[in-house]
Amino acid sequence: MVTVAQQAQEYMAAHALDAWLIYDYQGMNPALEDVAGPLHHVTRPVFALIPSDGRPVLLTHAVDAGRFSLGDAWEVRRYAGRDDLQSHLKELLPPLRRIAMEYSPLGALPRASRVDGGTLEMVRSLGPEVVPSADLVQYATQRWSDKGLATHRRAADALGRIVLEAFEEIGRKAGTGFTEYDAAEFIRARFADEGLWADTGPVVAANAHASDPHFEPTPELSVAFQRGNWVLIDLWARDPAADGLFADITWVAYLGDSVPQKHREVFNVVTGARDAAADFLTQAIANGHAVQGWEADKVARDYITERGYGDSFTHRLGHSLGRVVHAGGVNLDGLETHDTRSFIPGLGFTIEPGVYLPEFGVRSEIDLYLGQGGLEITTPVQHDVVLV
Repeated sequence: MVTVAQQAQEYMAAHALDAWLIYDYQGMNPALEDVAGPLHHVTRPVFALIPSDGRPVLLTHAVDAGRFSLGDAWEVRRYAGRDDLQSHLKELLPPLRRIAMEYSPLGALPRASRVDGGTLEMVRSLGPEVVPSADLVQYATQRWSDKGLATHRRAADALGRIVLEAFEEIGRKAGTGFTEYDAAEFIRARFADEGLWADTGPVVAANAHASDPHFEPTPELSVAFQRGNWVLIDLWARDPAADGLFADITWVAYLGDSVPQKHREVFNVVTGARDAAADFLTQAIANGHAVQGWEADKVARDYITERGYGDSFTHRLGHSLGRVVHAGGVNLDGLETHDTRSFIPGLGFTIEPGVYLPEFGVRSEIDLYLGQGGLEITTPVQHDVVLV
């Protein structure tokens, strides 16, 4: 099995990098667990130095050394105090010319920015040029394995069934006091039936609540469903095994005989933007272009803006998907950030444009996977409003 460190070395050899230096303090940098495995109660600063060629070095405080099980593949160095830590770094870093760390110039990509300013200053004072690790990280840690892809497909299939079952349950019980929270509980119970897990969610939102992209119903905040309601459900889950990967979808429905004209108009704008972005990515990748995350966001945002709803599309187009629902790869984002990472084979992500008006909101979310053969939509695609 190829390790994360070995994948990082593949990337560095091809991109003129001497090393990847991972800094972590009390869990602030998830890249450390990606290379060292699950950690518990590591209390002092840790540096993991992975050279482009050769044996990686873990520099950890003596009290935390027993928390790591890296085997002979790593050299483990222990330090006792700050002077000792500095002595090790002064030995390890000066021979290196160009190293990657989890920082983002001007904080442009918060997900890829994990190193505090003081630590960055200290490393630079020892001589190396420090460059952003964002592309290295997604290459080494975010690409899906075949087994991971299989877990995603199972979750995607289950979510496609569960969202329709939830709409049916809402339709059966509308007018009886059945609430948004009750529907969320129904979905969570179905996750348990299917052997799936999610740490948060789902979003079950009626009418104006659907205008809050992250609305999560509670018993106190929920409204009871009635005929004539607009309903948005956003649900995500994965196999709870360590290598399980998330699926994440959003569908909408109307409780009645025909969808109101305004709702249908907005739905068509949102799904049109979704499909325009997916088509753009499919064609660009097939033609060998190195597409960046912001470019996909722009296609969908322009589509929605041209139809008069640009001011109501208030979040990025989509996010990286993996072992966590918002993972560490490229996001489809030209609004909240300007994501310049490129889509590479092995990555999974979502496309989920939305339009949020005072009286209701519409979002349509699909998952995609970029394999060696091209881009694939892995989840069910909603083409019309579900009538319940």
